[in-house]
Amino acid sequence: MDDAELLTKIRADEPGAFEAFVDRFGDRIYGFGVRMCGEREDARDVAQDTLLQAYRSLKKLKHPEALKSWVFRVVSNACLMKRRKGNYQTNREISLDDLMPGEGEDFSSRIPDPGLGAEEELVRSETREAVRAAIDLLPPHYRMVLMLRDMEHFSTRETAEILDLPQSTVKMRLHRARLMVRSELAGAVTGGGQP
Repeated sequence: MDDAELLTKIRADEPGAFEAFVDRFGDRIYGFGVRMCGEREDARDVAQDTLLQAYRSLKKLKHPEALKSWVFRVVSNACLMKRRKGNYQTNREISLDDLMPGEGEDFSSRIPDPGLGAEEELVRSETREAVRAAIDLLPPHYRMVLMLRDMEHFSTRETAEILDLPQSTVKMRLHRARLMVRSELAGAVTGGGQP
């Protein structure tokens, strides 16, 4: 069933419509919540609240093609509200100059080849964990853009619509987020962290 059919069933209050909606979006919303909130319990709360709020409001959605981006707008706002209520780091802008490699530095030469014989699986596991940790260190507004673009595969335009931002801001935040992750990973690989 595509989004238009699902929306039609929801609007008609057909039996099973809510279950179909949860099947379609529940796991993705929960996974997004875990990555944004950091805590599984908070992510469960966000997922439940989002699913109920979105389902109740879906009858007003005019364009079925906007269903997915609209649902992610609701979950993005719920995650940000959850973070504001918690004790998290403050949003901060970071200068691009602070993230760029110094003259003559080449971060790519510091990242090891994960296919090194018997240690391959261990290296891959450690790399995944290092990437997760680097993403967790991002300020929320950068992490949100990175997750929507690189993990949920929304376009720049869709991400801008979800977050109610200009596309130029989405591009800038995505670029900075990627640089921050890259810098963090390079520091982890060299063993010294960032100076």
